[in-house]
Amino acid sequence: MKRLRPLILAAFALTLASCTGVPEGVTPVQDFRLQPYLGRWYEIARLDHSFERGLTRVTADYSLNPDGSVRVINRGYDAREGEWQQAEGRAVFAGDENSGHLKVSFFGPFYASYVIIELDSDYRYALVSGYNREYLWILSRSPQLAPETRERLVRRAAELGFPTGQLIFVEQSGAAAGDL
Repeated sequence: MKRLRPLILAAFALTLASCTGVPEGVTPVQDFRLQPYLGRWYEIARLDHSFERGLTRVTADYSLNPDGSVRVINRGYDAREGEWQQAEGRAVFAGDENSGHLKVSFFGPFYASYVIIELDSDYRYALVSGYNREYLWILSRSPQLAPETRERLVRRAAELGFPTGQLIFVEQSGAAAGDL
């Protein structure tokens, strides 16, 4: 067992590190600027995962922490429970600060990728993935996104191999700055 311990620890470290990678064939946006990315984003669509299952009116708010990292507050409404769910995390750049590849943590030292695949030149909408093709989000600065823009982002994600037929289009009715 003593001989296996270093191998097990190395495998665990490799697994954790792989969660901060980029899906094969995907390139993060370049010439990224953090300051205009900060603020509120509305979730337009996502692939299903347990930590947002059943939530509507989902938003992500990004602001700077005193140490230069990004404060992340994800919030959504759970109609079944009749209450808001919220998670607070911290994001830092995964490498070059001009690249739209960050890593975010909601659980202590464990980070996962936040890869901005496409970003409007005015920072009005974004296509974001995780470290693999099981995580995908379409985000917008407003609760609704023009149908042609939404469909173009879905097509782009499909071209990159994401299972867009499984996208959940998030109900945002009632979502406004004063609501949340």
